[in-house]
Amino acid sequence: MTTTKATRHNHQVCFGKREAGCPRCEELSNGAAPRAGWQTSYFETKARHEAMRNAAIKAHDFAACAAKNVVCTHFDY
Repeated sequence: MTTTKATRHNHQVCFGKREAGCPRCEELSNGAAPRAGWQTSYFETKARHEAMRNAAIKAHDFAACAAKNVVCTHFDY
């Protein structure tokens, strides 16, 4: 994921109000996308980790553990 460094506001942002003379407010008024909040990156990361874990579980050979007469404890955490 690449991020571009956006222009910063030169004032305190309060409830999304825009002020004249602020370069970031002008960018937003001209159609720039707002920055993503922390929730977006958190849930994307969580979904990616869950997908990797599910793939590892599917790829694990539980039969090989059973053939050694060992109780498989992989993914028990």
